Amino acid sequence: MNKREQVKKIKVKNLVIGGSNEVIIQSMTTSKTKNINETVNQINTLWTAGSAIVRLAILDMEDAMAIKEIKKQVTVPLVADIHFDYKLALVCADNGIDKIRINPGNIGSKERIKAVVDKCIEKNIPIRIGINGGSLEKHIIEKYGVTAKGMLESAKYHVKLLEDLGFYDIILSLKSSDVKKSVEAYRMASKEFNYPLHLGITEAGTKFGGTIKSSIGLGILLYEGIGSTVRVSLSTDPVEEIKVAKEILSALGLYKKPKIISCPTCGRLQYKMFDLVDKVEKYLETIEDDITVAVMGCAVNGPGEAKAADIGIAGGNGEGLIFVDGTIKRKVNEDDMYNELVKEIKEYIKNSE
Repeated sequence: MNKREQVKKIKVKNLVIGGSNEVIIQSMTTSKTKNINETVNQINTLWTAGSAIVRLAILDMEDAMAIKEIKKQVTVPLVADIHFDYKLALVCADNGIDKIRINPGNIGSKERIKAVVDKCIEKNIPIRIGINGGSLEKHIIEKYGVTAKGMLESAKYHVKLLEDLGFYDIILSLKSSDVKKSVEAYRMASKEFNYPLHLGITEAGTKFGGTIKSSIGLGILLYEGIGSTVRVSLSTDPVEEIKVAKEILSALGLYKKPKIISCPTCGRLQYKMFDLVDKVEKYLETIEDDITVAVMGCAVNGPGEAKAADIGIAGGNGEGLIFVDGTIKRKVNEDDMYNELVKEIKEYIKNSE
């Protein structure tokens, strides 16, 4: 049994996080939450793309009040992201939020923390404590510096505040923009706590650079059995975050989605393979079936790799061979390769149902 399966199960609306349940993909809206129509549209877009939980920024009371109307128009569980103002947490809870992200030590007195805890107990709302390497408490930095150990100590400090009040429906994140610090902090947290961990490399960067950083950090942790939910933080359309998260999880056998195999190509390439790969990849984004498709460049490695896939095509000079379950099925002209490959994919899925 890996570490993920041993953690406490936490319910967020209809989702169960932790234990042997699947790793949950999460993303965040970029709209002002008070702009209800825009926020609802973005929530539904993210949900359709594969985000099983969506987080909203709650900057002021108008954002908190908007939760009530937003909840009427969406089905996906929502998380309120709150900093400092405990009253925002109380209003979000009363308006139907499903989870709260807050650091209890940052909202003031013990009475204020207790007010939030009591409300979350009343409404069955879990709390995610979000530790960030860039915003550790002053007393933590003075003793440990901005280190993985400091992040862990910050998490212990915030967890104790909740546990002392009898609250245990906790999810934890320990994010840094530094991959090594994030990995080290999460590894230590997985040994220290029995709570589900939400994984992320914060401020990871652009679509390109952030994808690489997130893939390295999250990939290491997920491979080691650490993490129950994930968010890939990218400075781009949040739908791209979901695509990257799916790909990371799929590569580790933690998410079922169509997979594409394609060769890096070389001087042996004799057809417009790049165009074909791009079109096939876009098509596979429209289906959810667990199928592996190979698009290969030539007859050297192509047929072998194509045989390893459920469906494959290996191109040549003006033509291609289509493979199904490792066997050559037929030859097609180059101009027909995409359409004929899609036909085979549809037929394969239909026959597999």
